[in-house]
Order: sequence, then C-alpha cells, then structure tokens
Amino acid sequence: MELRPHRIIKRRITKEISVGNIKVGGQAPISVQSMTNTLTTDIKGTINQIHSLENVGADIVRVSCPDEDSSKALKKNYQRSFSADCC
Repeated sequence: MELRPHRIIKRRITKEISVGNIKVGGQAPISVQSMTNTLTTDIKGTINQIHSLENVGADIVRVSCPDEDSSKALKKNYQRSFSADCC
C-alpha cells in the first residue's frame, strides 16, 4: 500500500510529439504547461506573464489569438522575442 495513493500517476500510452524542443506524451516526462490570461494585444502584459511562467518552471506557455488584432500583435511582436512554434 502506498503512503500517498493520491500522488500515484497512472499514465496511459500516448504518441510522443514535440512542441518546440519539449517532448510531450509517450515516455516523455510530464511537462508543465500554462496559458496567459492577458489580451494578446497587451504586449507588455503578455510578455511579462510569459516570463513569470517561465521563471516558475513552465515548460510550455500558450498564448491565445482570438481575433485579427491579436494575430497581428502576435506576428509583429512575439516572434522577435520568443521561439513561436505556432501559426
């Protein structure tokens, strides 16, 4: 019997994929993911959130692009600052 049975993670077999240089699924270690909750057009706020998540150990940070202005802001600003494996 386990001391803390709620901490046992039973993983099902999945296909391994790559998100940038991070492996997800298969036998890869569990990755920490999060998503920003700022407007993508708020460049400074979104970049600050990305850095904050990176500093606390997030392997993958997702940024939403719900409209055309957000898409333009992402294309114009984020690809210069980060490795953007999207779009």
